[in-house]
Order: sequence, then structure tokens, then C-alpha cells
Amino acid sequence: MHLDLDSFFVSVERLLDSRLNGKPILVGGTGDRGVVSAASYEARPFGVHSGMPMKMAKMMCPEAIVIRGNATTYIKYSDVITGILQERVPVLEKASVDEFYADLSGMDKYFGCYKYATELRQTVMDETGLPISFGLSQNKVVSKVATGEAKPNNQMKIDQGTEKVFLAPLSIRKIPMVGEKTHQVLGHLGVKQVRKVQEMPVETMERIFGKNGRAIWKRANGIDNSPVIQYHERKSISNERTFGRDTTDMKKLRTMIKAMAENLCFQLRRGNKLCSSIAVKIRYSDFNTYSKQVKIPYTSADHLVIPAVMELFEKLYHRRLLVRLIGVRLGGLATGSYQISLFEDTRRTVNLYHTMDDIRERFGSRAVVRASTLGAKTIGSMMNPFNGKPPIVLAHRHQ
Repeated sequence: MHLDLDSFFVSVERLLDSRLNGKPILVGGTGDRGVVSAASYEARPFGVHSGMPMKMAKMMCPEAIVIRGNATTYIKYSDVITGILQERVPVLEKASVDEFYADLSGMDKYFGCYKYATELRQTVMDETGLPISFGLSQNKVVSKVATGEAKPNNQMKIDQGTEKVFLAPLSIRKIPMVGEKTHQVLGHLGVKQVRKVQEMPVETMERIFGKNGRAIWKRANGIDNSPVIQYHERKSISNERTFGRDTTDMKKLRTMIKAMAENLCFQLRRGNKLCSSIAVKIRYSDFNTYSKQVKIPYTSADHLVIPAVMELFEKLYHRRLLVRLIGVRLGGLATGSYQISLFEDTRRTVNLYHTMDDIRERFGSRAVVRASTLGAKTIGSMMNPFNGKPPIVLAHRHQ
């Protein structure tokens, strides 16, 4: 079962203010350089979509009501829905702030999966007042596509054995993994519907797109064996450094703690997480340990986290003794991509983070760093702490 909250940010705003019902709504950055984070179904016929510049969206749909949005409010509602689902399904995977997968295997014997899914969807709507759609099938890919076809505020079941028939007439753009560039290449080849990919030999897709070609071919044919991964909320992520020799070198300490914060923010974005609290720890040569913590708006952005970390550090470091260990912890984690912060940031800022993170993914976590952290050695590991793989070993790393 794949569940997706319909135009989530817009729906929450309407829940808080019923006067917005039925009107074209844009949620996102309110300035000319802001970006649309969510658009209501009433605004979409004008060509407006998430990710486009707000200035352009307002030109295309001048009657739209623009709302800055509140990430904290949206995450609060997301957490409520997560709790409802966790109590009622055997295995739940939280794919994003507004998207979930549930494994209902074996429930047909006792309840009937479609009946149970229908009741579950109604429960979410009754308890939250938010519209939600679902798709039900034998695997995650087909269920996700089915949800898209069911929207808005509806549901769809694809019976076993009918996956290819269901997918065949759809646009190839509906298949997960087919982005804009892949869509353009397939378009040049005259491939517009999923049916055409189904008819192509898998070897042809591999020659054109490499290993991704086989994955796209499988998805187009309704083949997907990926499991629903049990959702466990991680509360915090931290990085500590024990120095080989105790130090009072302030330049070294400031450089290291900035580098830690920078790396932790990267790890948050890789894990599709946002933090809402920051803590800094210092252990002196006499083994006395002190820490300070502060609450912040949900974010995973370096330029917001680092200043807060440095302010805590300056308040904390007052004994002027040799320092044995320093550490940074980002807590109050919630699922959500950095785009949820588009309410405050320009498209240029978001694109910059995406580009830097792509380079780090390819060449290492220290491939791109701030000038102020150049003096730091390698910080942490490239292993993602949020994807079920072995966790990052961050504590007590020596220079």
C-alpha cells in the first residue's frame, strides 16, 4: 500500500483556514526570488508546479493566494499521521514528510487488504481532516503509480497479474526514475507511453541508459522486488572529536567544530532529515564535560546551523583550559527534504546545496567545503546513517 497526502502543505493551510478552500493556493517563498513549494489543484491548470520560481507562478496564476508556509506545522501533522499508521499496519516505511508505504502481506486472510486499506485511509481523514490517496498492488512501484492515478483524494487497487495492462497506456513520465532528461531521450526515440518500453528488449534499454535502463524496463513491466523498510525514527545525529593532544588553539577548535556541523548537515540532507535542536559539548583535560543546547526552526542548511553552533561554542568555552574533546549533536529529527525550507530560501541557495551534495556523493564528504573549515581533517564517514546500512562511527575519532 502506497499512501500520499494530497497537496500536503496546501491541505494543512486549508485545515487552519477554511476560507482558502476551493481557491488557487501557492505555498513557498513569498519574494520575487522565492520558489513554489506546493501548488493547489486549482492552480495547476495554469501550468504552476512545485519547484518553479514564485515570480513566474504568480504571473501564470495572478489570482493565486501566496502563503509563506510553516515547516514546523507541516512536520507536526506529518508526525500525527505517522503515529496513526504505525499503530495500524504491520510494517510502515516513511518515504517523506507526506508519503508512506505499508506492507499488508498476509492480512487478506483475516481482513481483506483493500477493505482494510480503505478503512485506514478513512481513519486518517477522520482523525486529521486531511485528504489522502492510496494505491494498492503487489509491489511498491505499481502502488506508487496507482496513487498518482487515483489522486486527488481517492484510491485504487491493481489486481495481481494486471500490472502491465494498467501501466501500458500511461505516459512514460509516470514511471519512477524517469526524470526530465530520460524523458527527453525516450521522446526522441518516439517512446511516449509505457507500452513502448514494455515492447522493447531489455538489452536495448541497457544500451541506451546503462544499468538504469534495466531498472526502468522492469518498472515499466510492473516488476519490483524492493521491500518495505521498517520505519524507525532516529532522534539525533552527532559528531565528536577527541584530540590526540589536548589543545587551546582557538583557530583549530573553531575550524573543527564548523567542519563537524557542515558534515552533519550534509548527512541530514542525504538521509532526507531536518533537525530542530543543536547541542555543543566540550570536555576539558580534567575530564569535566559541559554542554549547551538550543531549539531552532526545522532545517538541514549549513548557513543556518553553523552560526547557531558557533554561538553555543563561544558561550560554552569559558574555562580557558586545555580541551580534550569537542562535539556537535543535531536533534529533534523529522523526515523531510531540504526543499521544505524553500519558504525562506531562494532557488539559487537550494540549487547550490544540491550541487555541493552531488559532488560530495561522488568524490567524498570533504570534496566541497567552506573555506573556514579547510583546516579540518576528514570528518566522519560517507555511510548514510538513515538508510538501514551500518551507522556512521562518529564518536572519538582521532586526528
